[in-house]
Amino acid sequence: DPVLGSDRTQKLQREREREISTVSAKKRRETPLMATTAVLDVDGFDEERSLDMLPAALLETIMTKLDVASLCSLASTCKTLKSCVSRVLTFTPNFHLFNVSLSMETVRPLLFPNQQLSSLKLDCGRLGNSAIDVLARPSLREISLHNCRDFSGDLISEIGRKCKDLRLLCLGSVAEKVGRTVTRGALEDLLNGCSHLEVLALMFDLSLYLRPDDGRIFGLASDKLTHLELGHISSRMMTQLLTSTGQDSVRALRNVQQLRLSVDCITDAVVKAISNSLTSLIDLDLRDAPLEDPRQLSDLTDFGLQEINRNGKLKRLSLIRSQEFHSAYFRRVSDQGMLFLAGKCLGMESICLGGFCRVTDAGFKTILHSCASLSKFSVYHGPKLTDLVFHDVLATALSLSHVSLRRCHLLTDHAVQKLVWNLKLENLDLRGCRNIRDEALQAISHLRKLKVLLLDGTDVSDTGLSYLREGVWDSLVSLSVRGCRNLTDKFMTTLFDGPSKLALRELDVSNLPNLTDAAVFALAKSGAPITKLQLRECRLIGDPSVMALASTRVYEDECPGSSLGLLDLYDCGGITQLSFKWLKKPFFPRLKWLGITGSVNRDIVDALARRRPHLKVSCRGEELGIDGEDDWDSADIQQHMEAEEDELEQWILGDEGDVEMEDAEEESDDEGSEEEEED
Repeated sequence: DPVLGSDRTQKLQREREREISTVSAKKRRETPLMATTAVLDVDGFDEERSLDMLPAALLETIMTKLDVASLCSLASTCKTLKSCVSRVLTFTPNFHLFNVSLSMETVRPLLFPNQQLSSLKLDCGRLGNSAIDVLARPSLREISLHNCRDFSGDLISEIGRKCKDLRLLCLGSVAEKVGRTVTRGALEDLLNGCSHLEVLALMFDLSLYLRPDDGRIFGLASDKLTHLELGHISSRMMTQLLTSTGQDSVRALRNVQQLRLSVDCITDAVVKAISNSLTSLIDLDLRDAPLEDPRQLSDLTDFGLQEINRNGKLKRLSLIRSQEFHSAYFRRVSDQGMLFLAGKCLGMESICLGGFCRVTDAGFKTILHSCASLSKFSVYHGPKLTDLVFHDVLATALSLSHVSLRRCHLLTDHAVQKLVWNLKLENLDLRGCRNIRDEALQAISHLRKLKVLLLDGTDVSDTGLSYLREGVWDSLVSLSVRGCRNLTDKFMTTLFDGPSKLALRELDVSNLPNLTDAAVFALAKSGAPITKLQLRECRLIGDPSVMALASTRVYEDECPGSSLGLLDLYDCGGITQLSFKWLKKPFFPRLKWLGITGSVNRDIVDALARRRPHLKVSCRGEELGIDGEDDWDSADIQQHMEAEEDELEQWILGDEGDVEMEDAEEESDDEGSEEEEED
């Protein structure tokens, strides 16, 4: 029957269309960046319409708007895009890639063909002197290289010889590897050759390579220099640099507006030299970490504070004495010194004071009431700072956005209740304030603009954390409750209960003895887009937590565990070799930092590190995601979060299998079975 035949044909046609549609949809889900789509031709058969039909110039024009990580992600999807990316990389002006450390074999083909490169920012953790000819090129105007541990001073020297038009130079951790060194001649080559430098940041210990009188070589610096940052330099060297007569040092540095120094000891002499010589200074950051208590004549006193900001241009001031190596403080600075400082800082916008153990409420209060433009106020380890500092803060015209009161042990809830009347607070750091309890959190819950809340070591409970759910929870980006030992699983189930579009990206719940896998289940179930999760020293956390996090889907149709860039599981008591099966790909595709206890199984840990060379695996308990002296460019160290899987690693490494990890796991299983037989 012709009619029945026609119906049958139409039915088959519709079934065929549905089948093609299903296959096409499946392909799109499995490979969202693939450059092909299935279509139906006039005869009912499908054909491939690829990006080859689009002009290469059009694709390349679009690609010029992308960063390097995005370009590498595209290159891993199809041959057409890979070819376009290869051409774009030959003329792109910026090459910024801080989230992974590339090997020499990868860097050379990416950078070498590009003769128009003007800005280079790179993690050099896997590079050494052999890469100098690739990194130092005449076209560059900006260079930011960190983790340069395997480079010697030759890198500095070659940059000075070749990069004559350089405007910005940031180098971190140079020559930290044993056997590497930096000479005075290398620094002279740099300062003589780069005569247009505006920003110079040498974030390594210069005192290891220079004698005290060698500081004069900075007189060779460009007179266009506006930003100077030195990782470590002796105060004597800095004083001689700025007070030498008949030298060009002062003239060369007269335009410096931002100065950041780590010195062996902050003294009256170095403060006076800076204030007298650097007349354009807007931002001053001085830090020290003495190995012993400074002598009276070699320390900062009230009279030194009187010298600060003699020209009245200073907007940001930071004076910090760290107790990293020794319990040292500014013992010769009193409230009188703060009174002197307050008279000089009427226009200050940011003040950070650390280690002033003799300053009382009167001194800190004078600062607060004198600086009408203050937006950032920080006190680190103020043992005599109490609630009275903020008792009448409402009487001031302050509009504080950042407040840090770390290790101020005498502060109580009353101070926080007064402080939060400033509803514009975005960042509140109360770490180490052990007398802060739930009443403070009830007040904090009214800060609708709060983005960062750090409560490490406070006396808060599950009830207190539940107050955050009522107001501030939707705006928080970072929350830390490390060491708040009253907390249990309940606060996690309360905060992450029910669907909610959270802004939270960083969560630190380390060192909570009562936290179990149930808390992590609540987090995983919520689908919160966490990029940084720290669970270190939670003895009840184990393999089920890793499995839950690995299976998390943050957004619909996204691959498992797609958002985590840092996961710290160091000293979690329940972690076994089972967790390592879930740390392999395709799980945790964005993971760049992993903290784990190496004693779980060293062979498997090493195999994981080899299989994922761009994953930084730490087994010794150090803090993750902190590069120490390289944190000057943290804005560029951002995880690329757009693609469904880590195409960047895929493109760099190729399709290698998990052979090494499987072998390690099999060996471990064999050892386990042998032990059981012996028993």
